[in-house]
Amino acid sequence: MRVWSQRGVKLLATASLLLAACATATRKPPGQPAQGSSAHAKAEPAFGGLPKVKIPERAAAIGAFLQAQVATDEGHRERALGYYAAAVKADPYNAMLRSRLATLYVRDGQLKAALEQANKALELDPYQVETRLLAAGISSALGDDKQAEQQYHAVLRQEPDNQEAHLYLGTIYAKQGDYAKALKVFRQLIEADPHSFLGYYYCGRVMTAAKDYPAAERYYRHALDLNPQSELVLLDLAVLEELQNKPREAIRHYEKILRVNPNNDFVHKRLGELFAGQKEFDQALREFERSEQLETNPEDTRTKIGLLYFERGDLGRAATEFNLVLGASPSNYRVHYYLGTAYSELNEFDKAIKQFDAIPPGADSYVDSRVQLAYLYDKKNQYDQAITVLKQALSKKPKNTELMGFLAGVYREKKEYPQAISTLKEMIALEPNNDKFHFTLGAIYDEAKEKPQSVDEMRRAIALNPNNAQALNYLGYTYAEMGTNLDEAETLIRRALRIEPHDGFYIDSLGWVYYQKGQYQKALKELQQAVDLTDDDPTITEHLADAYRKVGEFDKAQALYRKALRKATESDQVRRLKEKLDTFRNAGRAAQ
Repeated sequence: MRVWSQRGVKLLATASLLLAACATATRKPPGQPAQGSSAHAKAEPAFGGLPKVKIPERAAAIGAFLQAQVATDEGHRERALGYYAAAVKADPYNAMLRSRLATLYVRDGQLKAALEQANKALELDPYQVETRLLAAGISSALGDDKQAEQQYHAVLRQEPDNQEAHLYLGTIYAKQGDYAKALKVFRQLIEADPHSFLGYYYCGRVMTAAKDYPAAERYYRHALDLNPQSELVLLDLAVLEELQNKPREAIRHYEKILRVNPNNDFVHKRLGELFAGQKEFDQALREFERSEQLETNPEDTRTKIGLLYFERGDLGRAATEFNLVLGASPSNYRVHYYLGTAYSELNEFDKAIKQFDAIPPGADSYVDSRVQLAYLYDKKNQYDQAITVLKQALSKKPKNTELMGFLAGVYREKKEYPQAISTLKEMIALEPNNDKFHFTLGAIYDEAKEKPQSVDEMRRAIALNPNNAQALNYLGYTYAEMGTNLDEAETLIRRALRIEPHDGFYIDSLGWVYYQKGQYQKALKELQQAVDLTDDDPTITEHLADAYRKVGEFDKAQALYRKALRKATESDQVRRLKEKLDTFRNAGRAAQ
């Protein structure tokens, strides 16, 4: 059976200098909260980061609450928000209901409404740590750092080792330029937990901002002791070396980052500038100081915490953090990208599209945002929109064959084969020796009913890479379907199976060659194995039924045709299977 990998779009949840390493450092065994979460909160998060709620006592509130839970479980957050608002109206003294409503308001971007509900929840129950942290975050996002500071202090009086409160409070002080207070708060976190990676890391950032570079380096090296591969710390150390006019040391740290993450565009850019322009170091340094990399503020910290939640799979909490960042910094396009990614993973596609669409052409994440939009539009079968955004991405990177491949894939799904073929030819012109491009072009020619061109491209793919198992199988199966060159077809498929011996689709191809040769017992053996390996693929099941019919086992053949029909989705196969079953029914009536 022919099989070829459809295009995939990889979600880029974390970009260059953010928290993959930090999240690893804070991960704990399953069932335990990770650092960065409020591990001691009285109400642990449920339903994607929403606080748990006791079932209300009033009947009207119970009905709305249960409807809200169903809507939340099904991913209909806007509907859930409406039901929670109704539940609060019916049971206004339920603090946890108000807290959950506040969380949903944050995710909907309604920060003032969220703060009102959070404050009312705290009036009803002042001991809700999660709600107080949420209220503090909303206050900070709305520009009221003084109120946020008071809330974080209240959390720390209740939970002296609460990591989030320390981090956010410390970064508020750093933002205000009070580095002594900020350092004190971060050091308290280290005293509470001597293995606090984030405690040491933020001490280093504060000391960098205070221009106490030796102290900053000491803290960063403590953080590296806890996580030697931390991209986060290595990047800041490299920056520190640049600030101290030590380009060679900076280069060494940047190169370590690239060994961990070779696709870090920012690091490639810095290395290029350092290698090419060490004689113009002052200018390079001024460019760097204009960037956001040295900022120590609540939004930067909240972004990192949001990414930490994302890494843990707590997408709801991540979305809440990112929304709070955007409440304070609506032009933070990097966070628009992260929030769009979180919404995409939560299957809230319209919200994800809104976030990605907010990213302008000048932003670093513009091209990636267009790819994400194409992925979402494709899932919604909105192919024209997907094509438009991919062309926008290609206007920035006109010779990027990966983007061109995505575009060809959308044309293929839309069945606009001439455009798909034209795009693949452009890719081949850029990389003529790429066997995968020739294979994909051959597969599209086949779908476009241009068989000779398909065969030619498969032969080119095999000539470029004799171990391209997909091309070997595809060409072999094509010959089997055509009933020609059956000995060559068998040789090609056996070569594919030497490379991937347990591929059920390739085994089906071999079975189909035997079928076309009239060797039905051999075909049965291979086709049965193929069915077992491919979870009853309808085409392979149909092949097995055909073989049973040839050897006269009609009952087995009919049962397999019915099974294939239940799983078939393509109209041509459905029609063909019905015709084969009708043949059996007509034969039965004739026998009567």
